[in-house]
Amino acid sequence: MNTESLFRPFALKSLNIKNRIVMAPMTRSFSPNGVPTAEVANYYSKRAEGEVGLILSEGTVIDRPSSSNDGNVPHFYGADALSGWQNVINGVHAAGGAMGPQIWHMGVMDNHQSGWLPPVPFEGPSGLNRPGNKNGNAMTDADIADTIAAFGRAAADAKRLGFDTLELHGAHGYLIDQFFWEGTNERTDQYGGKTLAERTRFGVEVIKEVRKQVGEDFALIIRLSQFKPSAYDYKQAATPQELEAWLTPLADAGADIFHASQRRFWEPEFEGSDLNFAGWAKKLTGKATITVGSVGLSGDFFGAFAGQSSEPSSLEELVRRMDRGDFDLVAVGRPILADPFWVQKIRDGRNNELKGFTPAALGELVVA
Repeated sequence: MNTESLFRPFALKSLNIKNRIVMAPMTRSFSPNGVPTAEVANYYSKRAEGEVGLILSEGTVIDRPSSSNDGNVPHFYGADALSGWQNVINGVHAAGGAMGPQIWHMGVMDNHQSGWLPPVPFEGPSGLNRPGNKNGNAMTDADIADTIAAFGRAAADAKRLGFDTLELHGAHGYLIDQFFWEGTNERTDQYGGKTLAERTRFGVEVIKEVRKQVGEDFALIIRLSQFKPSAYDYKQAATPQELEAWLTPLADAGADIFHASQRRFWEPEFEGSDLNFAGWAKKLTGKATITVGSVGLSGDFFGAFAGQSSEPSSLEELVRRMDRGDFDLVAVGRPILADPFWVQKIRDGRNNELKGFTPAALGELVVA
């Protein structure tokens, strides 16, 4: 199989990478009290050594008291945590890689299985993390303004520390996505609304503030999903017209790249076309896109968290779509989590050396 199209350089604003393969963000929870350790830095630098084009960090939370439901998820604020991230990006650059942090606010969450809780209640547009399930407070105008400012401060710190880009986590039912979703946004003020286009306002304001803090020449990615963890088959935008009404304001606000999350990259987004989510996002906005979803493995990531293993699978359909111009970049999660040298093996045709994925990899920082 010819994988040459995966190994062309890509450049956009501050981002200049050697190939089209992105390490997808994957929560690791190996940062005690929110501080990335030397082991975390080594984990990422090994992926840079393995020639991943762009590394996107695990979600790292902004400076709001209840932005996280897990005490071991990293922070992107505070001297100790930012010092840890400085070590991470220094190591990645020393190994010849490029990286961006995934900036995150979880919004209203279920309580963590460990029993850890933030010092104040969770917050979101309406206190809901899925329809009918309230486990937090509805944000006031002041809460919203402070949260937008906190996203901006995190972005400014990402640029100051030397990261090559950043990604806003606007997918998977977390805070920004809770504003998008009618099932969790019951507001009747300017941050609510009956249409998806109206409910983009919070996301738009976050992007505008981030853009203000980092300037025009810094590449800005936003990750989006149609599905919700509580509703895998949900379509936030039911038609291409709704999708355009959702994405266009985000693009106009300053998003450069849409990271279009879906469970299986080969599944069409709408009837009448085989374009996937990333393909439609590129077609409708003209912006660069990242596709993701079970790349290189037989099973999806929800199955992995449920204890299922996966075997390596062909990249032929992925390459076909990329050669057609459907998307610009390809995010790979579990194969790179389990094997820091997956990219080199694909490039060199060493398919017999590819590893499958077992859930045990979720419990360690694999470096060999």
